[in-house]
Amino acid sequence: MQELIQCDVLIIGCGVAGSIAALQLADAGIQVVVTTRASDPEESNTYYAQGGIVYEGKGDSPELLAKDIFHAGAGYCNPQAVELLAKEAPGLVRSLFLEKLSIPFDRTSDGGLSLALEGGHSVARILHAADSTGSLIERYLIKALKANSNITLLTDTTAIDLLTPAHHSLNRLSVYDTLSCNGAFFLNQSTGHVHRVLARTTILASGGLGQVYLRTTNPAGARGDGLAMAYRAGARVLNCEFVQFHPTAFYQQGAPCFLITEAMRGAGAKLIDSRGNLFMQKYDPEWKDLAPRDVVARSIHQEMLTSGVTHVFLDIASYLPAKDIKERFPFIYENCLEYGVDITQEPIPIVPAAHYFCGGVWVDLWGRTTLDHLYAVGEVACTGLHGANRLASTSLLEGVVWGSRAAEHIKKSLKEHPKSKADDIPPWIETGTEIPDSALISQDMSVIKNIMWNYTGLIRTTERLQRAMRELRHLESEIERFYQAVKLTDGIIGLRNAVRAAIIITIAAWENKTSVGCHYRQ
Repeated sequence: MQELIQCDVLIIGCGVAGSIAALQLADAGIQVVVTTRASDPEESNTYYAQGGIVYEGKGDSPELLAKDIFHAGAGYCNPQAVELLAKEAPGLVRSLFLEKLSIPFDRTSDGGLSLALEGGHSVARILHAADSTGSLIERYLIKALKANSNITLLTDTTAIDLLTPAHHSLNRLSVYDTLSCNGAFFLNQSTGHVHRVLARTTILASGGLGQVYLRTTNPAGARGDGLAMAYRAGARVLNCEFVQFHPTAFYQQGAPCFLITEAMRGAGAKLIDSRGNLFMQKYDPEWKDLAPRDVVARSIHQEMLTSGVTHVFLDIASYLPAKDIKERFPFIYENCLEYGVDITQEPIPIVPAAHYFCGGVWVDLWGRTTLDHLYAVGEVACTGLHGANRLASTSLLEGVVWGSRAAEHIKKSLKEHPKSKADDIPPWIETGTEIPDSALISQDMSVIKNIMWNYTGLIRTTERLQRAMRELRHLESEIERFYQAVKLTDGIIGLRNAVRAAIIITIAAWENKTSVGCHYRQ
């Protein structure tokens, strides 16, 4: 059984960028369908963002924020995107988060907003809610989505491919038209049926791709689905070599690799080796432990290689009273304690982990891709804001700004977008008959993760990248045969997307011969 859903705007993903766009459009009376592959719509990269979101600090200015963004991005940032965000972002955060949604960020004793300092920032300007800022924001956004009658929220719904007339229309003359998007095919995980969702405009807000790496702070769904789908549809992708590794993720055999927020170093925590010695002054004498993330991550990696150890440590216990640690970092305190580490008494074992994708689907200042009627916002998109490396706590901010701008542009132009004819897009034809073996999917994902970690990771060499391309291309041909031979599941769809995303990153890393930002060629 196949179902046809038609709407004005389809949004794939409901993190901060997709949710902001949905709410802005729905408030204008536009019918919106929002989809997520997760059972719980709160499950997204946004939910796991600990540190916070950039606002405006004492003595702050758009020029000072722009300077910090350019510094972190190694001068590779798109000047127009940086200027736009620096000027528009504080007002949007105020109107959307503080006034409209009334999100209860942390306050000082006198009732003012508590603003934290993070690495790479010249002043304290980070709005936060202890160390669980993203989850708080996401809860408020999803509550607002569910309460809006113009929004249909579909969970357990995995995007398979974008619908493009050039690829899918029964009218073969459509191949001569400008590339455009008019929706997507989706797998209903509960029923196994494939649905067509036809939309006048589609927004891709599917998040990142950390799961193509062995160690990552990202949730299970961050496997590059949006990047791979857009690439197959013919959209331009950009800066895909720039994968940011967070310097500090919890390390323990058998434990999850959860994020240890950068705000902890902003609060005074120091990186130490197994003997308790500080080491960041060797790698960045000026910024030390508050250096940009790529510098800190590579410094830790080098320290581990030099010492022949599996991890280093982050010491907060020596710099903050136990009471303050528990109040400021309750989520990290409780999670570490679950694995036998009391961060008020001992240092935290940490390693770098894949964290944020600075590249993605190319978009302009309104979130438009190179495909007509297709927008991309959030981590899946490349606005050029982050350049070669993202400044801390600008990811949620970018999602707010471009989610809002995409909605603004769609509101003005939607009437110009033609409604798709359902008869022109045929139903999905499934070629496979058997349920895919989950052990094979798991093994292939493990191979992708290890190839990317060892060959296209923190430090890249010519030989490593050559081997990565050979092995990934061979694996992709095997996975494509596998994909065509079995029934669709979320797992096989994700595997197909993950290997394509891995190849996109590796090719970009191969083509960029210069070390810059979080792309380091040895």
